[in-house]
Amino acid sequence: MDFVSIIMGSKSDYEIMKSCADTLESFNVKYELIISSAHRSPERTKTYIKEAEEKGAKIFIAAAGMAAHLAGALAATTTKPVIGVPMKGGAMDGMDAMLSTVQMPAGMPVATVALGKAGAVNAAYLAIQILAITDKELAIKMREDRVVKERKVENDSREVEVLI
Repeated sequence: MDFVSIIMGSKSDYEIMKSCADTLESFNVKYELIISSAHRSPERTKTYIKEAEEKGAKIFIAAAGMAAHLAGALAATTTKPVIGVPMKGGAMDGMDAMLSTVQMPAGMPVATVALGKAGAVNAAYLAIQILAITDKELAIKMREDRVVKERKVENDSREVEVLI
């Protein structure tokens, strides 16, 4: 069974990452969600990645704050796509998480999205887009979602626009 794996570095990331899970659910994409730390529980993290791959994980989404860099640890362990969601918090309010996630060495890519909720939602959308490469039904749902978003912008504009 194909699915997306969401791994959070701590429980405090859950409220933000729930929006990632909700987005996957809205497209009927299966997912697992766990808490595992690259630094506090490294063996659990490595074991989970192997087990998830054996069960059918196609993409890993990793959320962590400060310079914990869970996404990099995942990228070092799997050849599947890894999407990093830097989380706000700490002395640098997420900038350290952003930099540690985006600054990967050549050959160890991590797709990095925005901080916080927008990043969590975009991580789900990016995972869906990757899966849609080989899943026609999912690709159709993605196109339909874009049409809905386009119509919303047009409707919102009609409510406020002033044209000459």
